[in-house]
Amino acid sequence: MSKAVIALGANLKLRGIGPKVTLQSALDAMLRQGVVIRAVSRFFETPCFPAGAGPDYINAAAVIETDRTPADMLHLLHQIEHQFGRERVQRWGMRTLDLDLVCYDDLVLPDRTVYDSWLTLPAQEQTQKAPDRLIIPHPRLQDRAFVLVPMADVAPDWRHPVLGRTVTEMLADLPAADIVAVTAV
Repeated sequence: MSKAVIALGANLKLRGIGPKVTLQSALDAMLRQGVVIRAVSRFFETPCFPAGAGPDYINAAAVIETDRTPADMLHLLHQIEHQFGRERVQRWGMRTLDLDLVCYDDLVLPDRTVYDSWLTLPAQEQTQKAPDRLIIPHPRLQDRAFVLVPMADVAPDWRHPVLGRTVTEMLADLPAADIVAVTAV
């Protein structure tokens, strides 16, 4: 079994149901598909990213164990997102559910060269380009309090296989204003 971390987020209601219930329901959907959930963070309210793009989010993180490949796990996450009304019409747009495969053991996928190109992608290009394949670890996780704060609840000692930093260390590198904007609900 491999260990992975899933980042969960939502900022739109689905059929009148708020994001907190949607996240819990998505976790239940993963369980029904045989995903072993080892830990779930507290739920956090976080400012919409990018700023001004819509209502604030509810975010969380879950540590899972799976015998699925990373690609198969991503496919399952996309199926669950679809069940919850996720439409991919705008990069970093509002959504009923977002499930990101943040890391998978200590793998770097698809390879170090491709990973490094996404890791160092200029900020302006990040809003324009989306990978055409699975990139692990998530190339922006070290920049995002809305990922690292929940992840610190469940995997504070996970070490980034490229940056060599733990979740706790990456979180400490972020601006204090970003961290305090992520509040437990």
